[in-house]
Amino acid sequence: MLDPLDLKRIDHIRMFVGNARQSAYFYRNAFGFQVTDYAGLETGSRQEAAYVLRQGKITLVLVSPITPDHPESSRLVRHGDGVRTIALEVADVQAAYDAALARGAESASPPQTIEDQGGVYITAEIKAYGDTTHAFVDRSRYKGFAPSFKPLDPDRYSAGTFHPVGLAAIDHIVANVEEGRMSEWVNFYSKVLGFSTLVSFDDKDISTEHSALMSKVVADGKGRIKFPINEPAKGRRRSQIDEFLDFYGGPGVQHIALATGDIIASVRAMAANDVSFLRVPSTYYEMLPERVGSIKEDIAELAELGILVDRDEEGYLLQIFTKPVADRPTLFFEIIQRRGARSFGKGNFKALFEAIEREQSRRGTL
Repeated sequence: MLDPLDLKRIDHIRMFVGNARQSAYFYRNAFGFQVTDYAGLETGSRQEAAYVLRQGKITLVLVSPITPDHPESSRLVRHGDGVRTIALEVADVQAAYDAALARGAESASPPQTIEDQGGVYITAEIKAYGDTTHAFVDRSRYKGFAPSFKPLDPDRYSAGTFHPVGLAAIDHIVANVEEGRMSEWVNFYSKVLGFSTLVSFDDKDISTEHSALMSKVVADGKGRIKFPINEPAKGRRRSQIDEFLDFYGGPGVQHIALATGDIIASVRAMAANDVSFLRVPSTYYEMLPERVGSIKEDIAELAELGILVDRDEEGYLLQIFTKPVADRPTLFFEIIQRRGARSFGKGNFKALFEAIEREQSRRGTL
């Protein structure tokens, strides 16, 4: 029997930001996204402005309130820029919503069917960790992005010349939750959305001299949607998860991993666009051949760019992490290329977290 949720893929990520117009400029010029659609006063949206950005199969929606009584205005004061909604494509929104509530989910917004010249757009939302939500979306009978959105008007925001950097899809989205609550949210995804646990990491796997964390990765049955969930573990000092929870004001999305077919080309392009990446010591690369074996890439080139490598039973992966994309040490991005590996870079954890701790030390938050 077909699961009434029958999740297809991540449809889009909806992010609230302080200034959507300026953020769209940043993600276009730094990350290579094309700005395709707009909603705002000119399109009948009276409380918020929003820009749709696309690259490969990735869709980001950047939203800013334009009135003080917008229901989400307070979230920017509390969180700063961050992810509000992870939207999931389904075949039947009502069935998915009803099934989720029957399995214990809490409603954030009941199903809405909106019709306009673009067709029929159906959506509903359930609550997740913190004030993050999951939307169920059916756009099978809709042309365009969504109601109130129009193709970008050059008078509003010049489409200009954009230069994609080779980002192709969303690989996974990572959540940080409070200490002691990781298993609760793993159970939520298992019970409500039918996910299974792919892999678990404890403080023996993810620790440094100063801090530690615990993590479990949940995924849908098709492996298209993967959500690692982190919680802090007791360490000598405040972990990166503690820092996130403090500055974000609670649990939320820590980072978004974007897949590419050529990480070297993608990272070169992004670095040329002034994207800042975390770096590990050069000694990491001296030990790399012994640790991961033969790889196709030139290690000297990986060292130049700061790209990390790890191997599992099915292949290897290459990954690199940006620094936070706003002034708060909260949301950042991972760029990842998989060459068969299905894991998440366990062998890189220590080097990566020590790099994060160096940044924490600079900020005075370690």
